[in-house]
Parts: sequence; C-alpha cells; structure tokens
Amino acid sequence: MASHVVAAVDEIPPGQRKLVEVNGRNIVVFNLDGDFFALNNRCPHRGGSLAHGIQTALVESKVPGEYLCSRLGEMVKCPWHGWEFDIRTGKSWCDPTRLRVRQYTVTVKEGRELVEGPYKAESFPVRVENNYVVVEA
Repeated sequence: MASHVVAAVDEIPPGQRKLVEVNGRNIVVFNLDGDFFALNNRCPHRGGSLAHGIQTALVESKVPGEYLCSRLGEMVKCPWHGWEFDIRTGKSWCDPTRLRVRQYTVTVKEGRELVEGPYKAESFPVRVENNYVVVEA
C-alpha cells in the first residue's frame, strides 16, 4: 500500500480531526492526544460522514441508572443514526464482532525523511565555457 502525506501534525490538534481524500477515498484522521488514527469516513450503516460525527466517551452501564464514562473523545458517533465506533480500532460499539469501519495505518514522519527519501539522483559536474553549458558525464 502506498504512503500519502495528508497533513502536518500541527494541522490536526489533539482532540480534533481532519477529512482528507486519498485515491478517491474520503478518510478522516483523528488526533487522540498525539496518537493519530484514520478511518474510512463512511458509516457502514447508511453512509453517514464520521468526520461530521460527535467525538464522545465510552459509556458503559452494568445496571440501569448507573453509568461509567471512560476513554474521553475516543469514540465517534455517526451524525445520522448515532452508531458509535472506536476511533482506535474502527470497531462498532454495539456489535464489535460484525461491524467495523475500515481503519488505515497512520505514521508521523519528519519532513526530512519525506524530502530526502531513499532515492539519490545521479549528478554530474557542470561548468560554463564561453556561453555554453557543459555537462561532464
């Protein structure tokens, strides 16, 4: 799978997200306290945009009327019908064994790594003689 530069780290502050397009696919990139995660922007239920969803916490209840709230900002709720997905894994909260949003691998690289890359161009000495450019090959 090819790598694509989609944003500078500063463009996606902690707790925020950015919608990007890669090879015709809409992908939403989330920053969870400096850890970056990318999910397909399409909810598998009816196609709602997860980039427009609400980031929320994981809410669990063992008995009616008692709620435990954890993992603040690590769940995203589809804006259309409220289906919730774990940003870290793409798994659905209501049915994690069957439903999920496609997850993409995210890495953070220094600009120097991207510019220099693994490739080196062959170079030749060049000089100018009486208004002619001469390449030594």
